[in-house]
Amino acid sequence: MSDPVYRTILLFDIEQFGTRDDVEQAFLRRLLYEVVDATMLAAGIDETARLRADRGDSVMELIDVQASVPALLKTLLAEAPALLHNKNRLMAAGTRMRLRIVLSSGYVAIDQNGWVGSDLNHAVRLLNSGTLRDSLKQREDDHVLCVSDGIYQGVVRHGPLGVRPDDFHRITVETKEGPTVAWVHGDPATRAGAAVGKEGSGTPNARGAASGPGHIDLTGASFGGSYVAGDQHGVSGNATVTGDVHLGGEGSADRGEAK
Repeated sequence: MSDPVYRTILLFDIEQFGTRDDVEQAFLRRLLYEVVDATMLAAGIDETARLRADRGDSVMELIDVQASVPALLKTLLAEAPALLHNKNRLMAAGTRMRLRIVLSSGYVAIDQNGWVGSDLNHAVRLLNSGTLRDSLKQREDDHVLCVSDGIYQGVVRHGPLGVRPDDFHRITVETKEGPTVAWVHGDPATRAGAAVGKEGSGTPNARGAASGPGHIDLTGASFGGSYVAGDQHGVSGNATVTGDVHLGGEGSADRGEAK
C-alpha cells in the first residue's frame, strides 16, 4: 500500500435510486455524470486533478489539494444547484434527480484494490446518515449540501467571497465510533422536526415516515475500511475505476441500496 495522500473528498448520491426501473436508472446516471463534470469544470478543476469512483447511483471524487476548496464550495452553493435545476425542470416531479452532496477532506491510501482510509469512511458516513437523508426529504430543493467540520472550520467560517457561514447549521451524526459533527447548508426551518439520525437506524421525517437504513450504493458491505476494486490508474488524473467501491470491515451483509 502506498503512503496516504491528502485529498479533497466530494460525494454525490441520488435519492431513491433503487426504486427506479433500469431505463430510469440509466438516464439518471447520465444526468449525474453531467452535473458532476459540469460542477468540476465550473470550479476550475482540471480532469488531471480528479480521480473518480462510480457505483451507479453514487459518484466519489478525490480532488488534488492544489484545486481551490473555496472555489469548489462556491460552485456547489451556486452553479451546481442551477445545473441540477436545469436538468430537472423538464422532468415530472416523480422522476426528478435529487442529490445528497458531501464535501470533506482527509488522507486516503491507495493499494492494488483501490482506496482506503478512515477519513474516506467518515465522509461516506455523513452521506449515509439519517440526518442528511431526512434533511433532503424535508426540502423542496433538489439537493442538500453537507460539509465536514474540517471544511467548515478551515474554509466556511472564514466567509470567503460567495460563502456565508450563517447559512450553515451544525448537526451531530451518531456513528459506530461515536458522535461526529458536520454542517448542513440551508434554512433551519426546512429541517425543523428532523431528528439527529443514528446511522442505519431510520429516523422520522417531516411527513411522519421513517427513513430506512440504506447506505451509499458504493457497496454491499459495511464501513470498516474503503477500497475500490478494479483498475486503478494513480492518485492524480482522470481515472475511471472499474468495479465496486466497497466499505468493508465489521459485518459484510448487504444493507440494501441507497434511497
